[in-house]
Amino acid sequence: MSFSISRRRLYWTLQVVCWGLFGALGSLIIVLLGQKLTPGMLATQAFMMALYIATTHGLRALIQRGDWLRLSVPRVVLRLLPLNLTLAFLTQCVVCVLMMYGLKVFTPEQFRWSFLLLYTLNMNFVFWLWAGLYFSLHYLDNYKRADIDKWKLAAAVREAEMRTLKAQINPHFMFNGLNNIRALVMEDPLRAREMITHLSDLLRYSIQLNSTEQVTLARELEIVAHYLELEAVQLEERLTYSLNVDPAALDVLIPPMTLQLLVENSIKHGIAPRPAGGQISLSARLDDAHEYLQVTVRNTGHYQPVSGHEGVGLRNARERLQLLFGQKAALTIGNDAAAPDVVTARLQLPLTAQLQPV
Repeated sequence: MSFSISRRRLYWTLQVVCWGLFGALGSLIIVLLGQKLTPGMLATQAFMMALYIATTHGLRALIQRGDWLRLSVPRVVLRLLPLNLTLAFLTQCVVCVLMMYGLKVFTPEQFRWSFLLLYTLNMNFVFWLWAGLYFSLHYLDNYKRADIDKWKLAAAVREAEMRTLKAQINPHFMFNGLNNIRALVMEDPLRAREMITHLSDLLRYSIQLNSTEQVTLARELEIVAHYLELEAVQLEERLTYSLNVDPAALDVLIPPMTLQLLVENSIKHGIAPRPAGGQISLSARLDDAHEYLQVTVRNTGHYQPVSGHEGVGLRNARERLQLLFGQKAALTIGNDAAAPDVVTARLQLPLTAQLQPV
């Protein structure tokens, strides 16, 4: 309601100011022509301003009732051509009658149709200026609204995409955890109980973080530690791991479940299929310029992706990074050229434009 009142106030302010300036210009022309401004002439100018304000206000009502603002420019012009000319003629007829019989500026015998035609053409031009200004302001306002709506729509799409990607990651993680528990329920109830405890902690974190676009690296590492403990119960001596994190990087914000996904991917495709198991090492540090967070996850194994069919988890992780950071973020994974049977995943996130954790 306040927005509509503000627009109405702006409209009337422009009406009074613009037509007031038009009347002042008419009075100035009278003075420049060497004539004296009498009270009657000033009253005539005031009446003319009121007449023009009422006329253009009626024109505005007609434009709104006919929904002309939605029409194309040629169709609006075709409607305004006869209308502006008619309004100009009628208003000048009223002015001429006032000047002849009210102010007696000239007598009926002195009236000339050429004068009426000249005044009509002059006011027709003025009404076109008014219409041009009115439609231009509305077109500009509609353009700004469309631009705002576009950004709102983009933000809504971005939020929906983020929620969709998170929804795809969390059930995938829970499915793996429940499968691990099912395999040990009958064989080792004590270990199954321990796994349930770890899984419940992980799910609690997952639920809490699902409404957050970014969390601190320290909080994400808590999830990774729970997950590694959970997998270590199942894989026993087949899994060894190490975490090497620079304390200066602990407060950096990252998308939730990103590191957990990389570690899960390392175990699922690298460690678990190998009878001898393997090792996972995770390191995180800031670059020398303190502009990027650099995370490296190495695991024993061999990276053999199917051409054109990357895993859902990694694809979702890249899409989330793209949504949050654009081209500044990077996630790569491949075989380590310097070490045989080692897969290396590198994650690089910008420290600029960091969001605040919720």
